[in-house]
Amino acid sequence: MSQPTKPRLQVALDATDLAEVLRPLNRAVDQVDVIECGTILIIAEGLRAVREIRALYPDKTILADVRIAEAGSLISRNCFEAGASWVSVVAGASMTTVEQVVKVAAEYGGEVQIELGEGYDADQARQWRALGAQHVIVKRSRDREAAGDLSWGPDDVARVHELAGMGFTVTVTGGVRVSDLDTFAGAPVGVVIAGRSIVKADDPLAAATEFQDKLREVWS
Repeated sequence: MSQPTKPRLQVALDATDLAEVLRPLNRAVDQVDVIECGTILIIAEGLRAVREIRALYPDKTILADVRIAEAGSLISRNCFEAGASWVSVVAGASMTTVEQVVKVAAEYGGEVQIELGEGYDADQARQWRALGAQHVIVKRSRDREAAGDLSWGPDDVARVHELAGMGFTVTVTGGVRVSDLDTFAGAPVGVVIAGRSIVKADDPLAAATEFQDKLREVWS
């Protein structure tokens, strides 16, 4: 079996001030593959955040992490028209909503990401894939981090394998540190998200470069 390819590095921008996240983004962007306009940022700044980042970086993949739960056609269309490459949908959304978002995404050449919670239903995941959703997130929630659970383990890795086996590009997120990446060695991870570890770093470019170097090492 061939070694999975190196995951892409996604930087999560989650603050209430666009200028606050643009400073570290501008420094680190050469080492970033995907730019995430996070939920908190979009709540605070609206889709202006997506428009401005698209204007600055026309060739980058941009996720509008709006976590669609309903009104799938309307919300996703607004995101794609603002310049998003991907949009996110919560796992609790109805299949009708997922289908609507996938249909709109196809119009714009965009892609759809399903955001899982702590657990998920494999049969439901197969339905998302059958509808055309391309991405799925395996995450450790902020609440889990806050409770002191900073570990990634065999259950997380098994979930990555199962979802990738369904045909998804699997994203791993939730306070991921460079030291966590060895846990996923050999696993078919498609995207790794780093937020505070890059955005809050004294040297965001050095922090992003450290991630990229480790990704190349682990998935070489």
